[in-house]
Amino acid sequence: MSAADEEAALLGLAPVAPDRTLAYGPHPDQIVDLYGAGAGPLVVLLHGGFWRAAYDRRHLSPCAAELARRGLPVALVEYRRVGAGGGVPETFLDVPAAIEAAAGAADPAGRPREVVLVGHSAGGHLALLAAARRGTPVTRVVAVAPVADLARAHALGLSGGAVAELLGAGPGFADRLAAADPLCHPPAGVPVTLLHGTDDQDVPPELSRRYAAAHPAATALRELPGTGHYAALTPGTGAFGILLGLVRGG
Repeated sequence: MSAADEEAALLGLAPVAPDRTLAYGPHPDQIVDLYGAGAGPLVVLLHGGFWRAAYDRRHLSPCAAELARRGLPVALVEYRRVGAGGGVPETFLDVPAAIEAAAGAADPAGRPREVVLVGHSAGGHLALLAAARRGTPVTRVVAVAPVADLARAHALGLSGGAVAELLGAGPGFADRLAAADPLCHPPAGVPVTLLHGTDDQDVPPELSRRYAAAHPAATALRELPGTGHYAALTPGTGAFGILLGLVRGG
C-alpha cells in the first residue's frame, strides 16, 4: 500500500463517538474521550499531527473504539496544540495532566492498574517524554512511528519545520530543544517498545533506531517491513494486529 493510500485508509474512517468525555482543564482541548470499560490494562492514546491544531484526536477514534471492542478500555487524549494555545509549555503540561486524569477516572478507588501509553508520531514523542517522568502512572509505553529524536527531526526539517513551530524559534532554542528531546531523557523505569514502518515517509525510521541505540536497556525496537506511517493505527490491517499484541503485552 502506498503512503497516500495508508493515510487515506486511516483518515477516511468515520469518527466514533466516545462513551463519555472527561475534562482535565478549562481549555476546550483539555479533554479525554473514554471508550470501553473493564479490568484490563488502560490504554492512554496520544494522537499525532506534528503538534499542530489542524490535527485532532478524532482520526484515532476508530482505533480507540476497536481497542475497546477487543476488551481494552481506552482514554483518547486531546491536548493544546500549536496554533490553538499549545506549544511550550502548554503542550508539555497537558499530557501528564491528561494521563493522571485518565488513570484516576479508570479506577477512582485508586487501586493499582496497568497503564499502557500508546503514542503515534508527535504523540509518540510526547509518550517517550512521559516515560522519562519520575512518578508517572504509566507502566509501559508503545510508541508508533514516534518523533523519537527531536534534534534530528529539526535538522531534517520534518513537516516544514514543525519542531521549530512547537518550541518557538529565537533565543534559548537549543535549551528548549534539549529539554523536549526524548533522546536526552532515558525512560525512568518504564519499558518502551518502538513500532516503526520501514517505509515511513513522514517520520523516518532512523529516528526510532537512534533512540533505541541511545537507550538500549529500556527499549525494544520492532520494525514493520514495507509499512508506512499510518497502518499500525488502522483497524483491520496486519500492522494493527501487531500493535494490539504489543498493547496486550505480547
